[in-house]
Amino acid sequence: QVHLVESGGGTVQAGGSLKLSCTASGNSFRLTDMSWYRQSPGQDRAEVAWIRRDGKTNYEGAVKGRFTISRDDFKNMVFLQMNALRPEDTGNYICKVHVWEIDQERYMDYWGQGTQVTVSS
Repeated sequence: QVHLVESGGGTVQAGGSLKLSCTASGNSFRLTDMSWYRQSPGQDRAEVAWIRRDGKTNYEGAVKGRFTISRDDFKNMVFLQMNALRPEDTGNYICKVHVWEIDQERYMDYWGQGTQVTVSS
């Protein structure tokens, strides 16, 4: 089992910045791909950014150039630096990790509860 805790959300004015963090904890696992999703009211959950174990990244078109995803494998953490925020970025930002569970010898996905980001105009 892997437990995820996100932090860093809040309320900012348009044009502001936030940095989200997600920490994974548990026993005998190895992180592979890590992602951030946004859940907005009335909308499907959307993948905003992902980062592979080799560091390769990809972003949703609307956030390219404004958001940066990064990871710290020593601390089992993934980050999302969010700049030039817009009202349409508002939502609950949820961390997802794809892990190799060493003892069970299997891959599993785990989701956090999310951290709320609200951008006012």
